[in-house]
Amino acid sequence: MAKSKAGRLNIADMKKLINKKVGFNVAFSLKEDNPTQVEQFIPTGCKWLDGVVCRGKWGGIPVGKISEIAGLEATGKSYMAAQIAGNAQKLGIDVIYFDSESAIDPGFLENAGCNVENLLYVQASSVEFVLETIESLLTNNDNQMLFIWDSLAMTPSVSDIESDFNPLSTMAVKPRILSKGMAKLVQPLANKKATLLVLNQLKTNITRRPAEALTTPYFTPGGKALVYAYSLRVWLTARKGKASFIYDDKGFRIGTEVKAKIEKSRFGTQGRECSFKIVWGGQEVKIMDKESWLEAIKSSEHINNAGAWFSLKYEDGTEEKFQSKSWLKKLEDEKFYNRVIKLLEDEVVMKFDKRLGTADEFYDVDNTEPE
Repeated sequence: MAKSKAGRLNIADMKKLINKKVGFNVAFSLKEDNPTQVEQFIPTGCKWLDGVVCRGKWGGIPVGKISEIAGLEATGKSYMAAQIAGNAQKLGIDVIYFDSESAIDPGFLENAGCNVENLLYVQASSVEFVLETIESLLTNNDNQMLFIWDSLAMTPSVSDIESDFNPLSTMAVKPRILSKGMAKLVQPLANKKATLLVLNQLKTNITRRPAEALTTPYFTPGGKALVYAYSLRVWLTARKGKASFIYDDKGFRIGTEVKAKIEKSRFGTQGRECSFKIVWGGQEVKIMDKESWLEAIKSSEHINNAGAWFSLKYEDGTEEKFQSKSWLKKLEDEKFYNRVIKLLEDEVVMKFDKRLGTADEFYDVDNTEPE
């Protein structure tokens, strides 16, 4: 390395000077040790959703960033978070679960694939407590961590707890705390390759302006400043009424059909959508992942549909016929499975990345209005 002249510093010298002044690394070479680069994603449990999160590659919940999953009631926010927690554990990531709704039990987490013995459950007593606890763990723990906050909307501030029930007495206190807290956590999370997943509620936007109600039907509690801290926002909605539920053979409700929309993405996929089913009323709590693959690839030129029959074309030109009811059984065949995975990558990931087809294929799953 060439020595800098007196009074003039090169990039490497400036990097050392800044880091020495601060006492820890804040200056980086983006080619060598880029702290902003997302190198790892935690699978959501839905391959179709993982494919629409990130442009040009399979994604998920980005490690080192703050993400939000928000949804209407009964759209599976906690179920999805539990499955993400289980997937994080399989990657060797410690999971800290902040619960403000007192709605999580060990059986629920185990059914979703979590190792409960290695999961830390924390009661989210206040917004300040959650933020300060995350900050403390980031300072004192070098393990890779996933923080799940379930849910932000139901977590009160200390002022809320100590005051009366008049909402005007603590107006805007919680958003100001969250704005400051999230701003403090963004860089430590990135530097420690830790992840914060915030679960939130979608509220109906009650406004006197009809145009605004049509363009912005929902909003999330916590204030507008939080939007800038999130790298990924996934909004979950369901179809109207009974159409959103999944029933067993006896008519009992065992799940929900959900539409996921990428409300914000720093990975070039904002506005993309997908749909899948979440089962919560049986022996397992899971996303019906493979069941959604047929819907994801049926627009492919290699899939033909005539009535109740589909045909899948292999690369060698041969075809295999099947019905939708035998889809899962067909996926047990290795050749069929590998072909479907290839079509998933082509249709969901690469086709969008290369801008093939029309935009409507990627931004509109169906014409069903959310509830």
